[in-house]
Amino acid sequence: MHKLDGQVAIVTGAARGIGRGIALVLAEQGADVVVNDLSVGTQPQEVVALITGLGRRALAVKADVSMVADVERLFQATLEHFGRLDILVNNAGTSQAKDIFQIETADWERLIRTNLTSCFLCSQAAMRIMARQKSGRIVNISSVVGHQGALFGHVHYAATKSGMLGMTRTLARTGAPLGITVNAVAPGCIETELLHETLSEKGVEEMRGKIPLGLGTPRDVGLAVAFLCSEGGRYITGATLDVNGGLYMR
Repeated sequence: MHKLDGQVAIVTGAARGIGRGIALVLAEQGADVVVNDLSVGTQPQEVVALITGLGRRALAVKADVSMVADVERLFQATLEHFGRLDILVNNAGTSQAKDIFQIETADWERLIRTNLTSCFLCSQAAMRIMARQKSGRIVNISSVVGHQGALFGHVHYAATKSGMLGMTRTLARTGAPLGITVNAVAPGCIETELLHETLSEKGVEEMRGKIPLGLGTPRDVGLAVAFLCSEGGRYITGATLDVNGGLYMR
């Protein structure tokens, strides 16, 4: 028996990178998965095909999770297709290679909406469903920069990831009497398209050499998420699990 048999999960930003890795690991562990992304290309359907190839059910839903109407549509589609929701992984997010002297108000607002507002809106929708079920798991994908600050001036990105940690602890207290656990995973440098886009090839190689265990993979993050969503995470809430290869130790 798989650890997550019979569970239904939504993973936001699941078409590529960390989100894709999380969705696939949850499916390996037995969950049916709603693959959410803003992408209009073939990537979401590719993830769906991989999940169904594992013998699980999957549904791709294109939605901008920073927008109320899209979030409502995403969760309604999940209930119509699967009838329940057990796991929400707030992974949707982006970054931008700018520092405080370059960031414009529009940049700041875009990252707040994409990374932090989406987490709030999806958590709110999920907790309404999970409260009725008297059970559920929410995992927020923050970042090592939520603890130590960004290394290269991405102050708007760091602010959103720190904000997610405060949201996690607060929602954990709200959710506990309702049977809902809320935790965060804080990845370090994970080898994804976004990492290469943000740091450049030279920056990625420099970072690789500074991490005791080297760069991580999306699967590494997915395994941590699956643990928090399984029986092993039953008595864990309000916690942040560091998945950073020793980049930051606390």
